Parts: sequence; structure tokens; C-alpha cells
Amino acid sequence: MNKPAGTSSCTLQLFTLLVFSVFAPAPSLGQDVAAGKILYETYCLTCHGPIGDGNGPASAEFVLKPRAFSLAAYKFDTDADWKRGTDADLADVIIKGPATYGGSSAMPGWNNFTQDEIKKLLSYIRSLET
Repeated sequence: MNKPAGTSSCTLQLFTLLVFSVFAPAPSLGQDVAAGKILYETYCLTCHGPIGDGNGPASAEFVLKPRAFSLAAYKFDTDADWKRGTDADLADVIIKGPATYGGSSAMPGWNNFTQDEIKKLLSYIRSLET
């Protein structure tokens, strides 16, 4: 049986693509944390503080202090899985704002973030937990 011209080349390319997609290194957690830090410093630091303790420059204006990520004491279970502060919970609060879940209306929802940006931001927030 004769193969169509270029079949072995196509098969080799497909095999190579498959091997590299399976064994290609994923972006490191360190890269996500570094990219998340840039997002945090741009959007979150003013209220949550440079070390995530809830003592940012704007926090003096609030009756309730912003969440202290350094304590990892999260308030909301947005997806009703009986666990507070999961990545899904934090993403929901970031995207929709805490007021959606009965929290403060001082923090707006940041629905302009992509899923990748949320993932990176969460990586950085988790790095602040002590």
C-alpha cells in the first residue's frame, strides 16, 4: 500500500508536537507569583498593604480594615463547599466584590481580570499567607 506523499513527515510532526506538549515545562509557580505581585501592587496594595496585612495607605479611611491575607483568615464560602478561602472563593470575591457575599462595599468587583490574571493574583496572595 502506498502512503500519500508527506505522511511520514506529518506523522513525525504530530508526534513531536504531542511529546513537547506533554513534557514541556509548565510556567513555574515563581513566574505566577511574580506576575501576580505586579497585579497586586497595581490593584490591591493601596488597601490590603504591601505585605498583605490589611494596612495599606487607604485603609485608614475604612471603618472595617481590608482583609489581611497574611493571616489566611478568609470570611466567605462563595461556592457553598463548606470551605472558606479556597481559590474559587477568593476569585469570586475579587471578580464580584465582597458586597455580593454580604461583605464590605468598599471593595469593588474587578471583573476586568482574565482567568490567567486571577490565577497569578491568587498565587501572589497565597505567598503572603503566614
